[in-house]
Amino acid sequence: MDIGELLAFKPEQTPKRPHEDDDDFALPEPASDIGKRGGGIDEKSKRMRRIADAKETANYRKSHDSNATGAGSANGSAFEFDPELTEEERLNILKYVESEEAEGDVLDEQGLKKLILVFEKRNLKNQEMRIKFSDNPEKFMDSELDLHTVIQELKAVATVPDLYPLLVELHGLHSLLELLAHQNTDIAVAVVDLLQEVTDVDILGESNEGAESLIDALRKEQICALLVQNLERLNEQVKEEADGVHNTLAIVENLTEIDGEFVREAAIQGLLAWILKRLKGKSPFDPNKLYCSEILSILIQTENDNRLLLGTLDGVDVLLQQLAVYKRHDPASNEEQEYMSNLFNCMCSALMARENRDRFLNGEGLQLMNLMLREKKMSRNGSLKVLDHAMAGQDGRENCNKFVEILGLRTIFPLFMKTPNRNKQRLLSVDEHEEHVCSVIASMLRNCKGTQRQRMLTKFTENDHEKVDRLLELHLKYLAKVEAIDREIDQQPKDAGIDEDEEAENNYIKRLTGGLFTLQRIDYILLEVSATTETVKQRVLQILNLRSASMKTIRSIMREYAGNLGDGDTDWREQEQTHILSLVDRF
Repeated sequence: MDIGELLAFKPEQTPKRPHEDDDDFALPEPASDIGKRGGGIDEKSKRMRRIADAKETANYRKSHDSNATGAGSANGSAFEFDPELTEEERLNILKYVESEEAEGDVLDEQGLKKLILVFEKRNLKNQEMRIKFSDNPEKFMDSELDLHTVIQELKAVATVPDLYPLLVELHGLHSLLELLAHQNTDIAVAVVDLLQEVTDVDILGESNEGAESLIDALRKEQICALLVQNLERLNEQVKEEADGVHNTLAIVENLTEIDGEFVREAAIQGLLAWILKRLKGKSPFDPNKLYCSEILSILIQTENDNRLLLGTLDGVDVLLQQLAVYKRHDPASNEEQEYMSNLFNCMCSALMARENRDRFLNGEGLQLMNLMLREKKMSRNGSLKVLDHAMAGQDGRENCNKFVEILGLRTIFPLFMKTPNRNKQRLLSVDEHEEHVCSVIASMLRNCKGTQRQRMLTKFTENDHEKVDRLLELHLKYLAKVEAIDREIDQQPKDAGIDEDEEAENNYIKRLTGGLFTLQRIDYILLEVSATTETVKQRVLQILNLRSASMKTIRSIMREYAGNLGDGDTDWREQEQTHILSLVDRF
């Protein structure tokens, strides 16, 4: 081969997807060509070109074994192509992995019995060694390590919830729960870690029988009380014990999600008191503090007895003290922002109990919320929601009058006139903001008496009735939203599986969430103000005529509102219905 032929020579194309069954992945050149070369430079250059081409079409890897190169490779190529798997090969590998896992790791009845036997022996030995060598920890340390090891091994039972009944029957669970009081907190924390895995909601969902057996056993053992006793002695300055606190709270969350009865039991058995104590501490913000706020929200969200217990434990004051930190300072992180939001939600839940509204009033909660609204920090959003809950209904009468006394009208009406454009982190949407502001004003109009009520009404006549104009602007905005929802409901197909009453209720809820709730509050304010001031009524009629709107719409909305006041106190509901209908008639 002369020099011209040598330069014009092109190597054969590399296959795009080489297979491991090929004799040689490196695609060696014919021996005749190799033999005609005068040196190794051209050979090396061609080999590098082939490798560059192969990079574009297949994955390759460096071979670590010099014997792994193909037998026919004349140049001893150091590269071996990694072929792409077919679907069939992928399935075979997955099948193999699953079968291997099943054979090696999954616990069976016999295995669990042996494991519990080993656990009981090591537990007994540790107790004996601790009694025998109580003054010499080195003597019983080995037995403690053995006990810790077998507790870790027992985590295997969390993968087989069908074995939970056997775990309970063999008294393994009872022995584990006793170890929550072990002198060595490392042992107690290991048990907590095990219980957190065993009570995992997804795991329990795999076996109804296993879940029922475990939950019944934990309830009989008063698991929440045992966990609280252990929490009292854990030092969160130690990382392992701080993790133990976090896992304890996770156990409670799992149990409350599986069985709602644990919400009440956990609070009664001391968890509510411990959480308030933990929040009250002056420790800096940390993940456990965030988790405590989440668990507190779960405990008082639905259980009125827990709300009352919170009040007797001075929980309202604790929440106010924690929220006061954010009066002039925003949270430093997203996690701390979530913590603050949880505290506001807890306060709203607590205020659903009448007794707590009195504690909120006496603890100067209104003053704090008013200051937060003025400071324009991130806490403004939560404080507005808390005010709404504190003033709503007949139990909010004293709070409404007090809010007017502390000059709260100077704070709430600017928010009514103009919704803040830039709502930090979007904690409240524009619609939510307007809903809470209108609810607060409606509650004050309903509950305020004497001079406080007169001060409220005066606000609607000042500055050429600008607040009446704003009311009607909001009325038209939310009326359009409700009409859009109504059209959507009319166009949706009928569901044969739902009766008419249920369908009507579902549609009403959909309309409430779509803007009807806020519209009802706005129209209630219109009726209250128009009924007492003639100039306001004339202004309302004038604007409605200009906008081609109708008073009949307002009457219709308020009659519907009066007919759906809910299942509260019967006397209050009848009184409220009568009041609303009388306003409608006067309008």
